[in-house]
Amino acid sequence: MRHWGLVSVLSLLIAAAAGGEGRGRASAKPATPHFGDGQLEAYWADQQIAYIRPGLHIVINSVNIDSDRKATVDFNLFDDAKQPLDREGNATPGAVSMHFILSMYDAATRTYTPIVTADSGGRFTDLQSGHGTYTFGTPLPPLYDAAKTYTAGVYATRMLADLVGKDYVANAELDFRPDGDAIKDRWDIIRDSTSCNNCHDPLSAHGGERRDVKLCVLCHTPGAKDAAGTSIDMTMMVHRIHRGVNLANKPYVLTAPNNAKFDFSNVVFPNDLRNCAECHEGSDAANKPSQASVWYSFPSRTSCGSCHDNVDFATGANHPGGKQPDDSNCAKCHIADSGKEYDASIKAAHTVPYKSRQLKGLIAQIISITNFAPGQKPTVVVDLKNGDGSAVDGKGLTFGLMYAGPASDFRTNVRENAASTAIDPATGRTSYTFTTPLPADAGGTWAVAADVSRTVQLIRADKLPNIPVIESSNAVQYTTADKSAVMPRRTVVTTQQCNACHDSLRAHAGQTTTTAECVICHNASGNDAAARPTSEGLPESISFQRMIHRIHRGTQLTQDYTLFDSAGGRHHYNAIPFSGDTRNCAKCHVAGSTTLPLPAGGAPVITLRDYYTPQAPTSAACLGCHDTLETSAHAYINTTTFGGTRAAAESCSTCHGPGKEHDVAKAHAR
Repeated sequence: MRHWGLVSVLSLLIAAAAGGEGRGRASAKPATPHFGDGQLEAYWADQQIAYIRPGLHIVINSVNIDSDRKATVDFNLFDDAKQPLDREGNATPGAVSMHFILSMYDAATRTYTPIVTADSGGRFTDLQSGHGTYTFGTPLPPLYDAAKTYTAGVYATRMLADLVGKDYVANAELDFRPDGDAIKDRWDIIRDSTSCNNCHDPLSAHGGERRDVKLCVLCHTPGAKDAAGTSIDMTMMVHRIHRGVNLANKPYVLTAPNNAKFDFSNVVFPNDLRNCAECHEGSDAANKPSQASVWYSFPSRTSCGSCHDNVDFATGANHPGGKQPDDSNCAKCHIADSGKEYDASIKAAHTVPYKSRQLKGLIAQIISITNFAPGQKPTVVVDLKNGDGSAVDGKGLTFGLMYAGPASDFRTNVRENAASTAIDPATGRTSYTFTTPLPADAGGTWAVAADVSRTVQLIRADKLPNIPVIESSNAVQYTTADKSAVMPRRTVVTTQQCNACHDSLRAHAGQTTTTAECVICHNASGNDAAARPTSEGLPESISFQRMIHRIHRGTQLTQDYTLFDSAGGRHHYNAIPFSGDTRNCAKCHVAGSTTLPLPAGGAPVITLRDYYTPQAPTSAACLGCHDTLETSAHAYINTTTFGGTRAAAESCSTCHGPGKEHDVAKAHAR
């Protein structure tokens, strides 16, 4: 292929940055490789793609041990188009920095013993473009066991940040036996692709170079310590990090070699801590790790004590089984699964309440909506069923009905308690007529929602006090107030997307489980005024686009974001880190929902605690993340209201619309 000089490359980069030879969505993209709107490469000129040859991938072909006990790794480097890359960056742009690790696997303990983690004096041999070998400078121990499984790992960075604004990172591992025999034992406990990366987007440690969980365990082994002597054994470290705010003892703080401190005491696991399967078994039931059962089949003081850190196995404190000098007796009491719930067996002890087999399941379905017209009192018929299809009797039921509109962006929201209405015991059907009539000027599409829940007392097999859990169901149906066509509220996020991290979205103590209902109350005029103490100043907006962005922006916010709930709870979000990359809007948003301009009809968001209020719909969403004074001023001066209209006119799409210089997708591309 033709290679251009540096001047030509820089000319292309400057032209693309100026919008000249851009690669926006209006430009044709080559079929291979394909770059999505969330990738920087999608906006490069075709010539840039041809020259840079984006991407970095590594394959370890083999590992051989020579007579000096030194391992030689045979590898290939290639780009996204599967073409070879020059390691030194002469024939292809971007030198590739590579670091190799070698560890021995112990099948009995399912852990590694590091052989070489920071090699020096090694030797690269380039055989041909994209193909080479690396020979370790450090030999294996004199009496190494050739019949054991060893794993060679490599983490590499293709250094292009100065040229195109990003580096490329790749990891690879290969299991082998020095004696050449077939591998019988290998580590396969967690797969980042179906567990870690559901939230971490992607898993990225040590400056972003190390991304494969299997690479992590090659160094984070029993006995591994940080610069301050704290354990960084993978089993201990990962449990404690994810336990974060729930740790009983002192915070888990790690110290880097440069003495930088990393305090994980503010980490909030976005799931139920008892949901061990979320990480160990992953989200792909058909492709579980071969050792997915480790979490319930092999209890140990390290694994269990890292989460249950108030237990002292040396003294027996907080452990009904008393002192435990080693792990030999763990499985005698803590068998894998008794088939019950909440006893000493591991699966039972970690039963997630909302997944309990004692729950019947609760399903609400709106059957009909009548008399839905301006000034009228609507009647709603709802079916309430258990998961097996049997009728719900209504005892102990919390049953609320709402109507809200217009669906373009909710401004009116009426909620009434329907729990006292009679429910047919044979069918579970009930009918409720609102006491509050629709506004006289109601028109267009509105939403009706049934919000049903009941508290179930889960009986523990260990005879300890019952566990109360809220079993709930939300149903949302759209109707029209003026016989016009029904136009449901646009979908911006889905519950399924939330549940990629949260497993089961369960807001308000488990009462609200679907985003379609969330947006009804968390509307443009919603705030926490009813719960916020007067000493805490003006109320804070709970409008969904502002609230969700600010909660997930957490530690990156420049303004305070604190909410108060009706139970007196104070929720401060500025200290909470986000586990993913906030540039990846598509992680939470459905396709097209962030494209500007937004559909007409959006309501201005009341933001009394921000730099200005109200904020037009687009500004409110963007300033939810980009909360600085400068960005607020930018949004403010690009918004106006023309005489005779109520809606704010925003010029956002002029620069941030599809194909524009600062297209939203391009601005957030990675």
